[in-house]
Amino acid sequence: MSKLAYVHAQWDEEALVWVASSDDVPGLVTEASATEDLIAKLKTMIPELLALKDPLATGPVPFELLTRRFEMSA
Repeated sequence: MSKLAYVHAQWDEEALVWVASSDDVPGLVTEASATEDLIAKLKTMIPELLALKDPLATGPVPFELLTRRFEMSA
C-alpha cells in the first residue's frame, strides 16, 4: 500500500468552489463545486501526478481530504 496523502481543501466563497492542494502530491491543485466531485477528481489526479514524479509508482493511493469552510452566524 502507498503512503497516505493528505489533501487540504478550502471553500472559495467568491468562486463557490472547493480549492484543493497537497504538500504530499507535487503539482496538485484542483477545484470543484461539491466535495463529491472533488473526490472524484482527486481519485484520478493523485495517482497520475505521483506517477509523473516516480514512474514506478502505480496503483491506488490512499488519501485523506481535509476540508475547511468559514461561515458567519446570523
